[in-house]
Amino acid sequence: MAKAKTNYTCTECGGISNKWAGQCPACGQWNTLVETLVEPVSANRYSNQHQGLAQTAPVLSLVDIEAIDVPRFGTGIEEFDRVLGGGLVPGGVVLIGGDPGIGKSTLLLQALANISKLKHVLYVSGEESGSQIALRAKRLAVDAKDLKLQAEIQLEKILSTLAEHKPDVAVIDSIQTVYSDALSSAPGSVAQVRECAAQLTRFAKTSDTTIIMVGHVTKEGALAGPRVLEHIVDTVLYFEGDTHSSFRLVRAFKNRFGAVNELGVFAMTEKGLKGVSNPSALFLSQHDSQVPGSCVMVTQEGTRPLLVEIQALVDSSHVPNARRLSVGLEQNRLAMLLAVLHRHAGIAAFDQDVFINAVGGVKITEPAADLAVLLAINSSMRNKPLPRGLVVFGEVGLAGEIRPAPRGQERLREAAKLGFSIAMIPKANAPKQEVEGLKVVAVERIDEALQKIRDIDE
Repeated sequence: MAKAKTNYTCTECGGISNKWAGQCPACGQWNTLVETLVEPVSANRYSNQHQGLAQTAPVLSLVDIEAIDVPRFGTGIEEFDRVLGGGLVPGGVVLIGGDPGIGKSTLLLQALANISKLKHVLYVSGEESGSQIALRAKRLAVDAKDLKLQAEIQLEKILSTLAEHKPDVAVIDSIQTVYSDALSSAPGSVAQVRECAAQLTRFAKTSDTTIIMVGHVTKEGALAGPRVLEHIVDTVLYFEGDTHSSFRLVRAFKNRFGAVNELGVFAMTEKGLKGVSNPSALFLSQHDSQVPGSCVMVTQEGTRPLLVEIQALVDSSHVPNARRLSVGLEQNRLAMLLAVLHRHAGIAAFDQDVFINAVGGVKITEPAADLAVLLAINSSMRNKPLPRGLVVFGEVGLAGEIRPAPRGQERLREAAKLGFSIAMIPKANAPKQEVEGLKVVAVERIDEALQKIRDIDE
């Protein structure tokens, strides 16, 4: 019997190599090449598999093509609709990733139960039996009498069911458990995940069925399988948050039908995931009095301004190399900000351990948090709290200048709505008209900002 041919496929990019190597030659990632069987190609296997999604269309001028708004329909969960960009799109493909047990299946079961009151829906489960899902629906107390369920992992049977029942929305939970008979590799392999996702996407585009796929994540937090999976789908959502906490964050990283970096905030309760109407309250600590090293900033998550508390702890280092640790913020940026603080404000921290934390488990990626981080560090070093009711935002450059942040007016209005009385912001963000109840302090450089904080204290 002839030995089966094998090659090595990258789990990140899907690149193929004839021999194993420590580094993928296509994308440069390390230890991502896994051995897979070479699939035999028959004469008629791909006869209809890779046909176009539509018949050949004539070449037209772009100005002659009518721009039509994409119709949407809601899921009945306001926070979920916000992340999706206003709701689901017919024919759209959504990929949801997250750690095991964080609430992906719970959220989708609640959403499908709401949608089933107006549209035909189908839940395809590859990980749980029908009785397990029925038990969860009973625990969540959702009205699922019109929700159709199929426990199946074979792609051809799933496509047959979709073609027969013609649902408006279908959930595949999860894409890593689905396999195709056309491939001999195991479910979850690179070839199977890529092929099954492509076939389901092709069906969604030709039938206007909205398909939501659940994806597993690796220990690094990325979606398992090739990264091409993210390029196939229209929308990519990630669940964030500690499984031991009751709060969950759903963030959009890709959305062809809406804004990216939108954030949905949920609270896990006995009745499932509930949207949080005022998420800023989650990220602010409740102190009886002002404490050193605490500064509140306004960050922008998509179209939503959020108030987040930045905490800093500066302590004498007992080792030659002082520690620099940040949770929720970029660690390399912390080292850069400490150098700016020393060079342009004369405050050295080379012999101090510096710890930074964003309260509530939120991850802040925008540079508008720079000013809040430096004020919190300075407050901890002086062991003196910042003025009560202070909120800040602004990017700090290497020359010590404080650069403007986008959507400054919306940030100020959110701070005033939550009762803050003083806002220290970049001078370029200074409003032309006064914000009711909010005193605006506009600054241009980091040393000027620190001096004005001292003046307010006095």
